[in-house]
Amino acid sequence: MIQRKGQEMAEQIPDALLSQLSEFVAAQMGLHFPRERWTDLERGVKYAAREFGFDSAAPCIQWLVSSPLTKRQIETLASRLTVGETYFFREKRSFDVLEERIVPELMRLREGTERHLRIWSAGCCTGEEPYSIAISLSKVLPDLQNWKITILATDINPGFLKEASKGVYKEWSFRDAPPWLKGRYFQGDGKGCLEVLPAIKTMATFSYLNLAEDVYPSLLNNTNAMDIIFCRNVLMYFSPDRAKKVAQKFYRCLVDGGWLIVSPTEVSHELFSDFITVNFPGVILYRKGSQRLHSFEVAQLPFFESFVEPTPAIVSPVQSKEPPQLETPQPQTSERDRDPYTEALQAYTLGDYQGTVDKILHLPATEHNNPLVLALVTRAYANQGNLTEAAQWCERAIRADKLNPACRFLLATILEEQGRHEEAVTSLKHALYLDPNFALAHFSLGNLMRRQAKFEEADRHLTNALAILRRYSTDKVVPESDGMTAGRLAEMITAMR
Repeated sequence: MIQRKGQEMAEQIPDALLSQLSEFVAAQMGLHFPRERWTDLERGVKYAAREFGFDSAAPCIQWLVSSPLTKRQIETLASRLTVGETYFFREKRSFDVLEERIVPELMRLREGTERHLRIWSAGCCTGEEPYSIAISLSKVLPDLQNWKITILATDINPGFLKEASKGVYKEWSFRDAPPWLKGRYFQGDGKGCLEVLPAIKTMATFSYLNLAEDVYPSLLNNTNAMDIIFCRNVLMYFSPDRAKKVAQKFYRCLVDGGWLIVSPTEVSHELFSDFITVNFPGVILYRKGSQRLHSFEVAQLPFFESFVEPTPAIVSPVQSKEPPQLETPQPQTSERDRDPYTEALQAYTLGDYQGTVDKILHLPATEHNNPLVLALVTRAYANQGNLTEAAQWCERAIRADKLNPACRFLLATILEEQGRHEEAVTSLKHALYLDPNFALAHFSLGNLMRRQAKFEEADRHLTNALAILRRYSTDKVVPESDGMTAGRLAEMITAMR
């Protein structure tokens, strides 16, 4: 048995049990605990044992590895095995590059067009990172009120999200923070802590998301069309294979030319081989490649992308009844490769959304009224952040198939992202008129009603969604969900209520 120091409990866990637990968490959550990190594993499972009602860790481990666990139980374990260690403007050089290079360039590119900016803090912990991002934007954007800003902050730990949404912090969160921070962007809460100013707090939206298991990019959870993704000190917890899959998904979540910001300890050309590596003084960032890169001269990019084919995503284009079974593209079938729609679909699964649009536009004019084709180009425009074009193509899809509820649902997700909430409600109600058993339409309408404080109507739609989902097996993919299972959506609804 290995010797460990600083134990919170006197109990010593046999190495054989720790080995079993290490294999279990790798399989269930993608978390990577090699032997040299078993001290962390042991410490975390001891805390988790108490939450699961065990007096000691060994029987808890035996129960974990031998019993089917609910998502909630897996999330509880995961939250104890990862460290919520963060503070404001951590790894400040990344924020310097954000303020001095990335955001000013995006401002120039978006001037005169849709003035939007979408940033995702993946693994946001207790909120210091997304609020730091919001503060950086408030410093850089002189006309912030004229921009549509999305700062999506997600984490696997519900407790972290609850604390983050409060926006109240102790002095420890300000260690190594710039001296102007507290006086300019915080106010006292009367209890010896500091609270983020309301103008900054409202810029961030906190939401649960499991990077190892959940579906992204997706219009459903707002993880599409990101300009910038922060994912720092998160991937180091994953096994190499799982970390690679997450990196590939991030690639598809970003718009062309979008940026991925990771911790200096996570920099890896192999892990992020889909991206262009960009060196700045004191920091290395990753960029989604495109022929339309505007910001930097090629000479400033010391390494160039080498594409590794990502795991194909499940695409959920509009359909009248059951979702089509889309086959994984087969490179050896040259005749299929020459089919423009199949090529467009391949481009979409690889995150090449402009390539998808280009291939669709080269289809024969007779195909431009095909709802499947129209839905695919709609999703491609939406994933580029081009919501105006996405809405126009979606309306064409509705005209081509007026009785298709999925078209109405897709339009509603776009309208909601545009801030056209009442029109989104109307579109969702139209979808439910066409198909009263449309679970995702009930779910989305319930969310919208909650935001409008119409709680009785929200509860009715969420109840209807749960009733419909119970008719599915838990592992069945919900139509129009981009791959989310009925069980996962039911858990989300239950947690919300």
